[in-house]
Amino acid sequence: MLYFVLSIEVLLIILLMIFIISFGIPFFTGAPFAPSAKKGVKKMIELAGAKEGDVAVDLGSGDGRIVIALARAGAEAHGYEINRFLAWYSMTKIRMTGLDQKAFIHGGNFFKEDLSKYNVVIIFGIFNIMEKLGEKLKKELKPNAIIICNNFSLPNWEPIKKEGKFYVYKKSLG
Repeated sequence: MLYFVLSIEVLLIILLMIFIISFGIPFFTGAPFAPSAKKGVKKMIELAGAKEGDVAVDLGSGDGRIVIALARAGAEAHGYEINRFLAWYSMTKIRMTGLDQKAFIHGGNFFKEDLSKYNVVIIFGIFNIMEKLGEKLKKELKPNAIIICNNFSLPNWEPIKKEGKFYVYKKSLG
């Protein structure tokens, strides 16, 4: 009986460690996982005008719902997710929907990636990353790229539209 109790305790400790690694560390290095509501996902895709020929990215893609919606809208859709468990889960969902030729999840930190190939960017970031991210987007995105931010604005950027909690930006020519 003692062996059984110890086994349960060890299993709980392992699960707690997995939880901390998967969800705790990303909380301090970027933003916690907070999924967008279905209505919000639909609105962001609409505001982005995502279509065939677009190369789109969701920065901090969580469970992949926005990447899947972008792919369904016709775009080549990418997501960056620092939480390895969520990245794996997203790819599993993408394979199950049959979109694995149009939708891709990259595990890791998007701040370390070149974002210049994307003309549609969707972000559900948090206030502490938005200024640094705004600087990165100004340097890397091509002119006329569309950026949709959920809840948090990009400091030093002027939105072309604000609808509810969504900010829409367009990368200027300069």
